[in-house]
Amino acid sequence: MVLLFLGNGLSVVAQELTAIKATDWPWWRGPHRNGVASADQRPPLSWSATENVIWKCPVPGHGHGSPTLVGDQIFLATCHNDAQVVLCFDAETGAQKWEQVVHQGGLVPGGNQKRSQAASTVACDGERLFVNFHNRDAIYTTALDRDGKQIWQTKISDYVLHQGYGSSPAVFGPLVLVSADNKGGGAIAALERTTGNMVWRHERPEAPNYTSPIVLSVAGRRQLVFTGCDRVSSFDPLTGSPLWEIQGATTECVSSVVTDGELVYSSGGYPENHVDAIRADGSGEIVWENNVRVYVPSMLVKDGYLFAVADAGIAMCFESQTGKELWKARLGGTFTASPVLVGDQIFAVNESGHAFVFKATPDEFQLVAENQLGDEVFASPICCRNRIYMRVAMQHDQQRQEMLFCLGETQ
Repeated sequence: MVLLFLGNGLSVVAQELTAIKATDWPWWRGPHRNGVASADQRPPLSWSATENVIWKCPVPGHGHGSPTLVGDQIFLATCHNDAQVVLCFDAETGAQKWEQVVHQGGLVPGGNQKRSQAASTVACDGERLFVNFHNRDAIYTTALDRDGKQIWQTKISDYVLHQGYGSSPAVFGPLVLVSADNKGGGAIAALERTTGNMVWRHERPEAPNYTSPIVLSVAGRRQLVFTGCDRVSSFDPLTGSPLWEIQGATTECVSSVVTDGELVYSSGGYPENHVDAIRADGSGEIVWENNVRVYVPSMLVKDGYLFAVADAGIAMCFESQTGKELWKARLGGTFTASPVLVGDQIFAVNESGHAFVFKATPDEFQLVAENQLGDEVFASPICCRNRIYMRVAMQHDQQRQEMLFCLGETQ
């Protein structure tokens, strides 16, 4: 383990991100990092390729990262023409504003058949964009300005490909937090947002893992909680100081942890399936666990209840403090994208583009709507400003074309 700390004001937690508004979706899993959208909005409940489409635009290449929306711009990572790039679209019209190549060439073949060379979701601090790419057998974090000009690029670690790479950066205070778990070791680290300089870094076990760093307010403090490599680890996000660690996860995790402010809820899928509730006060207590396979889609917490959509297409509700299963219902299909909570409704989309809207209630499963858009969906949708933004792939004459849709009430 290497731990660095720069004495240049980074000990001060409060660095206000003044350019980020409540109506933005600035990074993976949204403004609160938990898949919960603003409740005071009315996204559409029905849509298709022609119904309630505000705009749609083609996305070149292939990627699984979610859209990021800040101000009048949408940012999206993709891979095409042997290059890993960041795209910018106009949030109101869908017109492409710019394209910036981050890596030309250096693509690493192989991995899982569902793998993408652009699976990271862009993070934005209001001034800069941050994106992770696996390139030339290493993980790099790159910062761009909002016009697409590169500011800095930092190598995080070498990377031995197993299934793929999908970790997204997390902005916290003056830092951007990144991870690169892999069979060769890897690291979890914090970089200075303005320069890309390494502020702190921890070496990680030699094991594949795919989850993203998430900062949560839990047990009375901010914690960076990170799962996988057969453990759940908590760090002070500013200094990197270890807070606690338990053997409470499987080797390979994908989903991001969530919290109710007291317990942390994690899930994994290889070599074992599990959902765990962990007391985040350093006691190491696993309050409850089960063997449900919620491997890829992240979970949601609302009003004392934990909602999950299993990879195999089953929606579930648990009592969050006890783990008691209150209901489960088969949706159908295979799920990779994470669900989004808007008020008392959950929006979930399976890999074939079939979307389900159901109530976030412990009483019983209540389906609100079903919709079909596209032929393939791996990217998680986002919901803000009464609109849903979805990255989908369409098949036409045996040709695959990704599209970015903006969905909203059109009448």
